[in-house]
Amino acid sequence: MNGTLNKVMLIGHLGDDVKMHYFEGGNCIGRFPLATNEVYINKQTNERIASTEWHNLVVRNKAAEICEKYLSKGDKIYVEGRIKSRQWQAEDGTTKYTTEIQVTEFTFLTTKKEIDGLKTPQNLEPKNTNLEAPSTASPENDLPF
Repeated sequence: MNGTLNKVMLIGHLGDDVKMHYFEGGNCIGRFPLATNEVYINKQTNERIASTEWHNLVVRNKAAEICEKYLSKGDKIYVEGRIKSRQWQAEDGTTKYTTEIQVTEFTFLTTKKEIDGLKTPQNLEPKNTNLEAPSTASPENDLPF
């Protein structure tokens, strides 16, 4: 295989509200932390162990504005994206490093605004936002079997 792949898929809860940063020319980015949890049983002690991994997510432009409008701390979201590492010089002269998930697609799974305002199950359907070109999918009734 000659190609490479940098793809991340996460389902987790927002650790904070979306923080926006606007640039000249109208572009913007939104940043927020996402927590994913792993729960397992220690076979030696039969103890239930839970560990949380934190991910720094970055969304751009219109997607960032959508996330800022509808998401808040604690909401559950599915994201797809790619890992990006970067470095910069801090004010004290030290070099800082970070690893981020550059989000390309997301689906709102639950939002507090939805749950608080629309307590009916039919209104809690996931919202899907694909930030890439739409693919041409075959109709649902065109099954190969």
